[in-house]
Amino acid sequence: MKTKLFIVFLILAVLISGCTGQKAVTKTDNMTEKPNTVLIKGFAFDPATLTVTKGTTVTWKNMDSASHTVVATGNAFSSGNLNNGQSFAHTFNETGTFEYKCGIHPSMSGKVIVN
Repeated sequence: MKTKLFIVFLILAVLISGCTGQKAVTKTDNMTEKPNTVLIKGFAFDPATLTVTKGTTVTWKNMDSASHTVVATGNAFSSGNLNNGQSFAHTFNETGTFEYKCGIHPSMSGKVIVN
């Protein structure tokens, strides 16, 4: 009798554990943001390269505790200082490749490709 009870308990335990297990889903912060958003986090732009169509507005959002800027090569656009949680948006009305950097941390760079 104890053996049967143990087997039933074991089967129930396996079934219950199989029903409650959930597949882990890893989401990047950018998955919760609006399309055409570049997150500034970990002293990097995410994504580093973004491809959009002419007329698209791109938003950069600072998720770091440090201040950052978004400055285009040739100064086509510039955000000024962005503190944690602040955003900057620019509408791309011309086609081409627009490279940019953080004016405070020049090792941070990215580009927007406009088709």
